[in-house]
Amino acid sequence: MFHRLLGPCKWNMLRLRNKIAIVTGSSSGIGKAIALRFALEGAKVVVAARRATLCLQTVQQIQENGGEAIAVQTDVADERQVERLISESVSRYGRIDILVNNAGIGGGGRIAEMSTKTFDEVMNINLRGTFLCCRAGFRQMKLQGGGVILNMSSVAGLQAWGSTGIYSASKHGIMALTKSLADEGRLYGIKVSAICPGAVADELVDAPYSEIERSEKIDPFDVAEAAVYLSTLGKYTVVHHIVIDRLGADW
Repeated sequence: MFHRLLGPCKWNMLRLRNKIAIVTGSSSGIGKAIALRFALEGAKVVVAARRATLCLQTVQQIQENGGEAIAVQTDVADERQVERLISESVSRYGRIDILVNNAGIGGGGRIAEMSTKTFDEVMNINLRGTFLCCRAGFRQMKLQGGGVILNMSSVAGLQAWGSTGIYSASKHGIMALTKSLADEGRLYGIKVSAICPGAVADELVDAPYSEIERSEKIDPFDVAEAAVYLSTLGKYTVVHHIVIDRLGADW
């Protein structure tokens, strides 16, 4: 998997050298790709997700490739666990330079047929979880004098189609949260941006690139490269959101 990452790293060696980065939902999929890529760029990564065993696997992969990482099992919908994530990260490293709020779940289905339970689950993880992490991360970054917050939205956060209503609602909410927090963060040197991917080959994060190509979906490491880009912009430069979609997608 790492052969896909080495080219850009050779061009700009260690663009995130010694940065402290938390990546939620980084036990698999896009979050894992971001955690691996950040580590290759020199960041010290806090791997956070609900599945402790998979978190440790991501940490092990980072360490085997010479990077530094720790795992903090976290359910982002739980306020206490989010607060612990921030406090443990600061206790270990002293600060948080980058917070990637990637944890999320899908929620397809027609609105008239959707259960309240499913609605609550999607909103609790996607929107409430992003809010809780943004709030806790923002408070720490305000104290330390700045930082970068990246929220994972979706093309479904900019548009909506049939059978995507609840998921789209959660991702639209993330876009509104991002825009509001970005405005609030300007006074404190805190930059807040959203990444809006289309269909990503999440399940193929550990697969050879040839399998990604055959899937005709977005390479999760392309999304990770966008996260690196947003994290390395100049002090007075901010990109409000980035859309990453499949070639030929019609929306």
